[in-house]
Amino acid sequence: MKNSKKAHTWKQIFQIYWRAIKLLSHVYPQLMISRFLCTVWTALTPYVNIYLSALIIEEMSGGRNPRRLLQLVGITLLLAGGISLGTAFLTKWKNVQEACHFYKDEAIFSKKLFDMDFICIDDAKVQEQFDILKQYSYSGGWGIFRVVSNCDSLISSVFTFLGGIPLTITLFTRKVPESAGGYRILNNALFLLLVFGVMLAVTYLAPIFSTKAGSYWSTYAGAHRKGNLLFGYFGFTGYNKDLAADMRIYRQDVFSDKYTGDKKGAFCSQGMFAKFGRGPMGLLQAASAAVSVIFTAVVYLFVCLKAWAGAFGVGAVTQYIAAITKASSGVSTMIATVGNMKNNTPFLEQVFDFLDIPNPMYQGSLTVEKRRDRDYEVEFKNVSFKYPGSDNWALRNVNMKFKVGSRMAVVGRNGSGKTTFIKLLCRLYDPTEGEILLNGINIRKYNYLDYLMIFSVVFQDFKLFSLKLGENVASGVEYDRELAEDCLRKAGFGERLAAMPEGLDTYLYKDFNKDGVDVSGGEAQKIALARALYKDAPFIVLDEPTAALDPIAEAEIYTKFNDIVDDKTAIYISHRLSSCKFCDEIAVFKDGAVVQKGSHSTLLADEGGEYYELWHAQAQYYTA
Repeated sequence: MKNSKKAHTWKQIFQIYWRAIKLLSHVYPQLMISRFLCTVWTALTPYVNIYLSALIIEEMSGGRNPRRLLQLVGITLLLAGGISLGTAFLTKWKNVQEACHFYKDEAIFSKKLFDMDFICIDDAKVQEQFDILKQYSYSGGWGIFRVVSNCDSLISSVFTFLGGIPLTITLFTRKVPESAGGYRILNNALFLLLVFGVMLAVTYLAPIFSTKAGSYWSTYAGAHRKGNLLFGYFGFTGYNKDLAADMRIYRQDVFSDKYTGDKKGAFCSQGMFAKFGRGPMGLLQAASAAVSVIFTAVVYLFVCLKAWAGAFGVGAVTQYIAAITKASSGVSTMIATVGNMKNNTPFLEQVFDFLDIPNPMYQGSLTVEKRRDRDYEVEFKNVSFKYPGSDNWALRNVNMKFKVGSRMAVVGRNGSGKTTFIKLLCRLYDPTEGEILLNGINIRKYNYLDYLMIFSVVFQDFKLFSLKLGENVASGVEYDRELAEDCLRKAGFGERLAAMPEGLDTYLYKDFNKDGVDVSGGEAQKIALARALYKDAPFIVLDEPTAALDPIAEAEIYTKFNDIVDDKTAIYISHRLSSCKFCDEIAVFKDGAVVQKGSHSTLLADEGGEYYELWHAQAQYYTA
């Protein structure tokens, strides 16, 4: 399974990398600065030792002046100490900054997800797009995470090459003496050009072979990603306690073995990459290593011949061999890095395709009035809605008003439009047709975050965090402890709170604290309800608020329902129609439309209505 990639020009490659560098420099400037300085320092400082060592060897094999030797050794030691201190400082700085590198990269995606409209977050295609780019990142290190290492390699190679030029240029300019006989051919410009050409060709070929071998990983990244997914899932199912019972009852460990023990898997001995390793990838890597040996042989031969012919002494031999080998490695690394950048460009492009997803929802500017009397009215006027990419109406011509202090139940069969109605009310989506008004003004004109603040919602698939109980209720670190406790008691969590070992400071779950407390589904639902109450928004929306509660706890919640919501406008979805008796009005949804509205007694009197059918479908199990 190949990863589909389009060809990119070198201009496009460097443009997308420049954009990535600017992004990372904005998100984490100290990381980029520390790595740049450390890389340049590491690339250039070895030449100091190469040059001084050559001078010392030259002096020892030539003049042997003790004073001159002492000076050279002293300078070498002083500079070596200074270089070591500089290296230690820069390396420490870089390592400290790099410790957060992964998390800073993750923060780029987290910020995008937080800033993204819910309509995009809820889009399956967007989720798939995000999942794929993260899988490529985790499985092969492709995408944004590879940018920093590629930049390091490129900067290091450039400065390594530039630093070596002053120490190697004289290798080609220093001539053998006329008395050298046949060795004078080493002075011939054509011969020098030939030697330089061979060195350059060999320097170029080694990374080309290596990059071509590495391209198999990017070309077949799809297979790599799939293999990583299978291993990541089936290889760790045994660690998941939520699956333990099913695994034993249905022997799913045997099923998992099919994937974890398959020798033909992507990474296994008979898999795709093993075959590539024994075939073209292995041959290309071997060719790269062989070419590198050829370069070393050519350098040694040329330098030693010129030294033998009398062009320079033994100290210069050390300098030239070390410097030209290092400079050549810089060129090789540069070519290999550019090849790696080319291989990574399609994955980096996927990252920016995701980061460039626009927010389609209009962001208003009006401030939602903060009313102490909570006198808000929300009205649906001929609201219809289709989900993106669908031709079917999820809601059709809904007209409804919510007045301050009212209690409304939203009921209907699965797929009737109840949840869609709530998403539109909270402006997680905008209507396809019609409009929603807040105090007579289209909600699109209000500041989006301001509008969200007038709603407290307990979604059916709510989530609690592995933080302290009080922080979960308040959704913050600093909070009113008395208010948090009061909200928990109102939500029916009072007795459990009293039993908590650290009260509000008790951690939920054990992810971050070994003394954390696991709560049941019903207890979690009460905490979620307390969280909604703590926000103290004018509208409270409860989606199946008692689904995980036992009948006694459910009855307790309903009995105290009016006290819990106080002067708030309450809207809740429920499949348990007995709860509707506590509401002022019931809206019955069917096929995306409101087919009935009224009180419990009024709707129940209509024997041909949808509510009557739904009520008796449940009541038959509780009556003789």
